Formats: sequence, structure tokens, C-alpha cells
Amino acid sequence: MKVFEEKEGNIFRILSEAISEGIVIVNESQQIVTSNDAASRMFGYTPEELLGENLSILIPREYRSTHPKQVNEFLKKSNPRQMGHGRDLYGRHKDGSVFPVEAGLNPFEVYGSKYVMALVTDISVRKNQEKEIIQLNLSLEQKIDERTKELKQTIKELKEEVAKRKEAEYKIKESLRKERELNELKTKFLSLVSHEFKTPLSGILTSATLAGKYTETEQQDKREKHLKTIQSKVKYLNNILNDFLSIERLESGKASYKFEVFPLSKVVNEVIYNANMLLKDGQKINYPSNIDEIIVDFDEKILELSLTNLINNAIKYSPEYTTIDVVVIPEKENICIQIIDEGMGIPQKEQKYIFNRYFRAENALLDQGTGIGLNIVKSHLENLGGTITFESEQSKGSIFTISFPTKNHTN
Repeated sequence: MKVFEEKEGNIFRILSEAISEGIVIVNESQQIVTSNDAASRMFGYTPEELLGENLSILIPREYRSTHPKQVNEFLKKSNPRQMGHGRDLYGRHKDGSVFPVEAGLNPFEVYGSKYVMALVTDISVRKNQEKEIIQLNLSLEQKIDERTKELKQTIKELKEEVAKRKEAEYKIKESLRKERELNELKTKFLSLVSHEFKTPLSGILTSATLAGKYTETEQQDKREKHLKTIQSKVKYLNNILNDFLSIERLESGKASYKFEVFPLSKVVNEVIYNANMLLKDGQKINYPSNIDEIIVDFDEKILELSLTNLINNAIKYSPEYTTIDVVVIPEKENICIQIIDEGMGIPQKEQKYIFNRYFRAENALLDQGTGIGLNIVKSHLENLGGTITFESEQSKGSIFTISFPTKNHTN
């Protein structure tokens, strides 16, 4: 140890005091043999107080148990290195306070004795700066997160606003579209009413005029013929008015239904009987078989309206000398009724519109009709839990099928 004693011209003193880092040299017993003033100030001791003390005096208590072993292993390897290898190192001040340090170790031998020189740097300022940087980074990240959330919220609000505007725009466009459709329907309706009413009214006027001229007894057959024409035309106009009233009730939600228990044959017989008076030359209706025992609980007027519409259409749109079949198919809880004709059929491209109100296929425009019958039938049947479907091929005929429950499930 004498080699490190302070003497005038001691080379260690001359060199060690010239640097700002603390230097502490220990022997194999880990006793401090010398230190420079920087180390003394760093740890709060005078050089005299440190001389001869065990190195553990400069090490925090929680690290003292493992430190001697680490020093001994280091002396055996005798390779200069940085202490800690990535771990945080701490020194202990005389007043007990702990501060962060960096230490480089360098073993050497003098006169056969082994020593370790530790070059110690107090890095408290740097560590504080690192903490401040970390805190600033955390604060910055927090602000970024907050701003990101605010931005996301703003984007969300903008998206919602855009969605609302698109919805409003869609509603406006839809409203304009419906208004255009309504105007078109009004125009079509007025044209249709004008045409459909004008023709039968002209017939009524003509027949009434002619009937008034046949006053003689032998002319009663001709008079009777014109009276029947008037009755037929009036009935046709009455049916049109009833259809228009049905539409008004359906649209306003005022359509009411009356369920009754009745034999299916009652309605079928009446509808076919009335339809027979409309048959063209050579046309005939095949009556369904085995329906006398079928009892249904349904709205009788709606069933009559539906069958009348379908059978009358089959007559109207079929040529002379053709057959119309009425087929009844009982199912477990439903009744299916098919109206099969050999008529003009419905063009394929127009079949998707067939139940639209006022729609008439292009090959049926020359025949009388309002284009609302099928729409009314479909609406009433669906309100009562039934359905209407069809199959059709142009120039070969159509099959319309209605299906409805045999029992009233609202009871």
C-alpha cells in the first residue's frame, strides 16, 4: 500500500488529480489503498477517511452481499471492463444517500501485488435528464394519444355528419322519385279512367237510345238485348269503382275483413256461374272436382273477388275455343286454387311488374282493363296470410295460383 502513499511527486497523485472522474484503487482484500479528490468529493469523504476502508463502504447495502464475489471473479480474469454490463449501478454517499454511477474496472499488478482501479463517474445529472426525457416522451405520447382520440372522434363525427347528409340527400331524392312516380300515376290514372269510363258510357248511351226506339211487341227481343248491354256496362263500371275504393281502403289502412265458415263450393259455383256469361265463342270452364266437402274459414268476399278477377282475366286474355281449368289442391293447413288458361301469356321481360298497380303488359293494351285487379288481389291475400303466384309463357298461357289458410288463425 505504501506505493500509493501521498508523497510529493507521487505520479498517481499527479495523474489522478488531473481528471474529473473519481478514481478508487483497491487491493485483493478489497481495501481502498488510495483515491483521488474527485472520488472523495463524489462519495462525501476525505481521502484519509477512505484509506484502508473496505470497498463496501461505497456500495449501497442491498448490493453488498454479492459484490465481494464479483470482485474476486474479476481479479481472476484480469481483463479491463465496464461494470454492470447494462445494469444500473449505484454508489453510496457518506450521508447514506444513493446516486447512479458508471464504473470502468482495470486490474493491474505492482511489485507482485494485485490491484483494481475503478474509474467512477457520477451520472446523476444524466439520469435526471434521462428521466426528464422519459417523462417528456410519456407526456408527448399521452398528448399524441389524446390528440389521436380527439382526431378519431372528429373523424367519427365527420363520418356521422356525412352519413346524415347522405341519408338526407337520399330521402330528398327518394321523395322526388316518389313525387315523380305519383305524378306519373296520376296522369296514367286520369288517362285510364277517361278511357275505361268513356267506352262503356258510350255503349250505355247508344243502347239506351236504341232501346227507346223499340216500342213494338215484336221488337222486344232487340230491346231486351240492349237492356242487357246496359246492365253489363253498368256492372263493369261498378266493378271499376269498387276496385278504386278497394285501393283507397288498402292505402289508408281501413280495409276490414270478415271471417266466415263456408263451403268452398259455394264461392266457386257462384264465380264460375257469373263467368260463364262472359265466355267467348267456344270457350269453356272446367269445374274443379271433389270440393263439395271442403269447408274454409276465410273472408268470403275476398275469395270471391280473387277468383272472379283471375277467371275473368283468363277469359279476357284467351282466344275463342280454348279451355280454362279451375283446379283445387287441398293441403294440410292451406287451400291452393289454380286458374289455368291457354291465352296470350305474359312477356318474360314484363313478368316482374305484373302485380304493380296500373301495369298492363304490352300485348294486353288493346283489351279493356285498369291494371289494378291483380294488385288488389295480392294486397288482400297477403293481409290475410295468403299468397298469389304465377307461371306464364307468351302465346302459350298462364297459371295463376292463390293459396290461403283454411282456418282463421286470428281467433
